[in-house]
Amino acid sequence: MKMKIRKTNISDLEWIRNLFINNWGSDFIVSRGKIQRPENLKGIIAEENEEKIGLATFNIENNEMGLVTIDSLKPKIGIGTLLMNELIKIAKEEKIKRLWLITTNDNLNALRFYQKNNFCLLKIYPGAIVESRRIKPQIPEMGEDGIPIRDEIELEMLLQ
Repeated sequence: MKMKIRKTNISDLEWIRNLFINNWGSDFIVSRGKIQRPENLKGIIAEENEEKIGLATFNIENNEMGLVTIDSLKPKIGIGTLLMNELIKIAKEEKIKRLWLITTNDNLNALRFYQKNNFCLLKIYPGAIVESRRIKPQIPEMGEDGIPIRDEIELEMLLQ
């Protein structure tokens, strides 16, 4: 089966909200103290036989693309890479010079994925999750592999 990528549209909003709730604990994301809601984000969806199997959400601001979420609903078959390649293509079409994101210190799979996809570690924000939990108490204390969730990590890819 061949996967395809398309831009999100208004009819996808309920599905995206449900994905945020199921995968991120609520219908919004907090990153660097800022609330990100699905209705305010651009997005792309990966589909296979018209079944939604992946989502990436982002915003474009100040000639930069900020990746907010990337979700693969069928792991280890290349959905994340397909979405990332499409994001890079969109960024280049928009003449974006910097693609960046925030993840947490416990998210080893994300750190591995982003670095394999040419992102570089830029900054660590020690203790940033304390502030995020004030806005979004659903953020758990413990993350993957029993690692306490404490810090935000900024990664970037510079585009030419």
